[in-house]
Amino acid sequence: MIKNTQKAELLLEMLPYFRKFYGKVVVIKYGGHAMVDNNLKDMFARDVLLMKYIGIYPVIVHGGGPQIGEVLKKLGKESKFIQGMRVTDKEMMDIVEMVLVGNVNKEIVGLINKNGGNAVGISGKDGNLILAEKYYLSEEKAKNTPPEIIDIGLVGKVKATNVGLVKALLDDGFIPVIAPTGASEDGDTYNINADLIAGAVAGALKSEKLILLTDVTGVLDENKSLIKTLNSARAEEMIATGVIAGGMFPKIKCALKAVAEGVGKVHIIDGRQKHAVLLEMFTDVGIGTEVVL
Repeated sequence: MIKNTQKAELLLEMLPYFRKFYGKVVVIKYGGHAMVDNNLKDMFARDVLLMKYIGIYPVIVHGGGPQIGEVLKKLGKESKFIQGMRVTDKEMMDIVEMVLVGNVNKEIVGLINKNGGNAVGISGKDGNLILAEKYYLSEEKAKNTPPEIIDIGLVGKVKATNVGLVKALLDDGFIPVIAPTGASEDGDTYNINADLIAGAVAGALKSEKLILLTDVTGVLDENKSLIKTLNSARAEEMIATGVIAGGMFPKIKCALKAVAEGVGKVHIIDGRQKHAVLLEMFTDVGIGTEVVL
């Protein structure tokens, strides 16, 4: 009886959040361990469906780096990385697109639909969703000299977005699942960081929230303690002092750009935790870091 009462109390705790987010768009960047653990994959699909059934409009943007690496290994091909970015020629891009759009995307769609949803898989090329441009790396070789510009092939960044197709799918009751590719004005296909696409789509939709699933607890301060709420001013200071660096740097830059473009809040949470999205959205305590203006 006590256990049942606790469940009822938890539902009552969630009720104000159900009401607050009813009819709102929430963009979720799905990546990390949550994409490779079978139990977490199934939980994620059901969490998305719960959001849908209570009147929220979820939009999923997914990554797929480990899956790409696994397929390349089976094909006997090696990737070259520069500053953590995979050098991508035409042959590599064909493989990347095959894995992201033809494999990973359809698996996520299948999981959601298997659990009773109505998901549709698209890529950034569909409906001209993501207009891409080439992304160059730069590296300083010596002080007081211009940085070296490094060409890493068909790796892109978001130049512009056209979310008409996403809005149409949402209006028709579908859950869009977006693979992180885009096309340039010349028609070339580019592999784009999924965080960047999630942030661009969230900004264009003026979504209530952007949730980034990661393999860390959230943003940590200089004492390695979790920061529950991080505003733009403090985030920029932490970047300048090197506290925010490495893999967290692009996520924070994505988050800051998103809130500046009208996204209500960005949440950086640990996708390794069961039902991470629901805990962050619908409980008083939350589990990760929220980024605000």
